[in-house]
Amino acid sequence: MLPLRFVDRLRFFIERQFVKGAFFQLLVVAVVVGLISLTGGLLVAPFEGPFETLGQAVWWAFLRLTDPGYLGDDEGTWQRFVSTMLTVSGYVVFLGALVAIMTSWLITVMRDLERGLTPVALKNHVAILGWTSQTALLAAELMSSSGRMKRFLEKNDTQKLKLVILAEDVSAEQALELRNEPGISGRFREIIMRSGLPIQSEALHRVACLQAAAIIIPSAEHAPGELVTSDAQTVKALLSIASQARYFDLPLPFCVAELQDMRKLPVLERAYPGAVEVVAGDATISRLIAQNLIHPGLSDVYNELLSDTDGNDIYVRSGETMVGQTLQALAAARPLAIVMGLLSPAERGGWKVMLPAPGDYQVAAEDQVVMLARDYAETEPDKAGGLLPEVNLVLPSAPVAQVTCSRRVLVFGWNRRVPALLQEMGSYPAVDYTVDLISVVPADEREQAINGYLADGGEVSCRHIEADFMVESEISRLNPSEYDSIVFLSSDRVDSGEEADARVMVGYLQLEDVLERSSRRPQLIMELSDPGNRHLLTDNSSEMLISPMILSHVLAQVALRRELRVVLDDLFMAGGGEIQFRNPDDYPLPASSDFQRLEKTLAETGEVALGIWRAVPDDLGRHAVLNPSRSMRLALQSGDRLIVLARG
Repeated sequence: MLPLRFVDRLRFFIERQFVKGAFFQLLVVAVVVGLISLTGGLLVAPFEGPFETLGQAVWWAFLRLTDPGYLGDDEGTWQRFVSTMLTVSGYVVFLGALVAIMTSWLITVMRDLERGLTPVALKNHVAILGWTSQTALLAAELMSSSGRMKRFLEKNDTQKLKLVILAEDVSAEQALELRNEPGISGRFREIIMRSGLPIQSEALHRVACLQAAAIIIPSAEHAPGELVTSDAQTVKALLSIASQARYFDLPLPFCVAELQDMRKLPVLERAYPGAVEVVAGDATISRLIAQNLIHPGLSDVYNELLSDTDGNDIYVRSGETMVGQTLQALAAARPLAIVMGLLSPAERGGWKVMLPAPGDYQVAAEDQVVMLARDYAETEPDKAGGLLPEVNLVLPSAPVAQVTCSRRVLVFGWNRRVPALLQEMGSYPAVDYTVDLISVVPADEREQAINGYLADGGEVSCRHIEADFMVESEISRLNPSEYDSIVFLSSDRVDSGEEADARVMVGYLQLEDVLERSSRRPQLIMELSDPGNRHLLTDNSSEMLISPMILSHVLAQVALRRELRVVLDDLFMAGGGEIQFRNPDDYPLPASSDFQRLEKTLAETGEVALGIWRAVPDDLGRHAVLNPSRSMRLALQSGDRLIVLARG
């Protein structure tokens, strides 16, 4: 090692002091000021003047260094020269360095305060761990929930929602996104932001996880091929929370976690021994797309039930206040709601889902009643006494025989949800799917991902084609009009949801040009990643599913009412209660029927009437009319369909 010069050693020493913080920086400046004052005192002490001791000369130099007002009191050329040099040095070292250090310190303190590094002093709050494309939507869902939120607050003995969000690095862009999100705006100040990662124990302590009434862990965003997946981060966060609870001997809080690969569910349950509800992210969207392929137009129903827009929602009410009543009596006393079924306790703390349920079933105290309504208050009995005639739902003794049909599906794009989508398609034995996958991702890479998720590639016949749907000639070459359904998937291989949606929308517009030259038009489904893009295609004739909006709604509502998770799973999975379309001509409905008459007619076949799907949309472009007034005349037109709840 070469020997260092004294200047280099001194510079290194000063550098090490400066990086230690403002206190050490001020200490270095104080030493420099002292050295300059001593030097100035030594320069003027030997000469004739008012200095009796060296100390007086040093004090004289210090005064000139720190206050230029003394400059005019000096006499003699040498004293004036030295005092001028001291005054100039004072401007540079004393004032300049002091102001710079204090300014830098204040900026650092303010930046740390903005980042939120101080632990919150809250309890019974809701903590969202991680900033993703769903976080702002999650916060808006929680802020806009009324009746369900009121019950949640009463259950946790608190008066007001307290929301804490953990982000890797809190920024002004995140604050702006929250402020501009509909449903938050003026309530932005009620949200507390903290910096850190969900996999860091100190970050979990920063948001007071162990004191929270509910913790929501949305799936983190990660690029394909990363070794640390979003599911691994979710499991690590749950392990950290459980470890803290053991260390402080505190009960585990209730958690709602999004899991992309449901094969890791046993690992997650083993990692967190407390109350946890798991929302299957990829599987949920795949189930919705699969059901939408069977029932074209069903996206309108999902977009109303699974978004924060005005309309109907699914509510789960405790059976304690309804003990001994039959479901048909409950429905008759609630003219503004539809009783869909109920949950009854099952073994090992689970639930038996009955959607729909027999109308003569008597509700027990442990049961949970599932209803469809526009507001939580509508699930209460009508105090005005506006009772409806009781409608007895009789479940069919044997399932209806299903006729196997074949459907050709063209899928544009590739993301991690494709294997789960193929699995969902294969779970419907009545539909024989043939799928063509179009993507720029190499075919062998796609086959490897599918075979790793499904045994032998699954039950769906799948053909891989390497092409770019952004090129119109590539789309034309595929003859898209020959397919029954076409699905555009939002890519997870680009940097943002805006870029992924841009590809989908450009591909859709080019497909429309191609289909205009064809006599046959297939069903079109688009998956988008950015909710802000839902209004861009004003003349959109395809069905649209916005993944972050749907998943954020499910996570938020399950956090407020955990039993809702099994209800949604049953509705979306094959073999459970399904929302389906029916042809009105298949039922003996009089020409002037109202919705109440429709309810009674469908109940006799074991189905629950939920609404009407109009072939001609309303002024807002919506086809689905859910939970209409019982006195509404059906006025069915050609192409109209009935929206029913039936067993799959």
